[in-house]
Amino acid sequence: ERRGVLLGALLIGGACLVRAVLSDTAGLIASAAVVGVGVALIQALAPVVIKRAFPAQFGTVMALYTTGIMGGAAIAAATAAGLADAVGWAGTLALWSVPAFAAAIIWLAASRDPAAEEPNRAAVVEATDPELPFWRQGRAWRLILIMGLGTSAYTLVLAWLPPFYIDLGQPRATAGYLLSGMTGAEVMAGLLVSMTIGRFPDRRGPILTALVLALLGLAGLVFAPVSLAAPVVLVLGLGIGAVFPLSLILAMDQIDDPARSGDLLAFVQGGGYIIASLSPLGAGLLRDHMADLTQAWVLMGVGVILLGVMTLGFRPGLPKLR
Repeated sequence: ERRGVLLGALLIGGACLVRAVLSDTAGLIASAAVVGVGVALIQALAPVVIKRAFPAQFGTVMALYTTGIMGGAAIAAATAAGLADAVGWAGTLALWSVPAFAAAIIWLAASRDPAAEEPNRAAVVEATDPELPFWRQGRAWRLILIMGLGTSAYTLVLAWLPPFYIDLGQPRATAGYLLSGMTGAEVMAGLLVSMTIGRFPDRRGPILTALVLALLGLAGLVFAPVSLAAPVVLVLGLGIGAVFPLSLILAMDQIDDPARSGDLLAFVQGGGYIIASLSPLGAGLLRDHMADLTQAWVLMGVGVILLGVMTLGFRPGLPKLR
């Protein structure tokens, strides 16, 4: 895992750096693909390291990790316009190689000896039931749906919240401020999860609370998007920002072996992100045919309710996936 995370950070840094000179369409697409590979490596392997290094505080550290992801996205969005004015948009994209390379250096210095991290895989397998492919286990597919629906809410709002408010006649600056406020609320929610998740071995309570907040925010976008704009986006951000780390923690709770948990998380995140990638596209199609995004918010609300129903089945004490 140590080498995989390091490789992921280097791929992200290198792909960002080449955008300084390869800024045409083909170059952007190719570099985005490389960044995607790097992100996939890190998101599949970093939780494995966390589960192995912090078994007693796994939920807390995992929530901090996901908060860092959301915080990085918020910083990038907040600084993009100013950096583009200063160094151009190609230079702005290339500048994000600096934190990626810095993360690689910090990871290399701080991570432990990989030999000490690797468990005796044979002993693990021998001591447990025979492994089943995750695609043959229904609970793993339910985790994909939970991850997919939760992340769909994030990608939908991230892509369409500013256009929605611009269509309602709000200034572009106001739409940008609302998006910034929402991302700030997401970071706050992630920090709150990290501070409190250890008190909730039954993850259903925190997840359902976050889903209620997300549902209230979506209802606000339908019924009072302008008059209650600020509280609506803050409540929505708190809900969405908590669902993301909680869904990852829920998935990792379902298996004990840290090495095998990486396989599970890759399966769950891969399928979940495929589902989530469809929500902005679907919302765009609805906007083209229905004139606004109200129906998209309603459908997302239905998805949130479905997510809550599926979460109820993940009671404590379930047999671990194998």
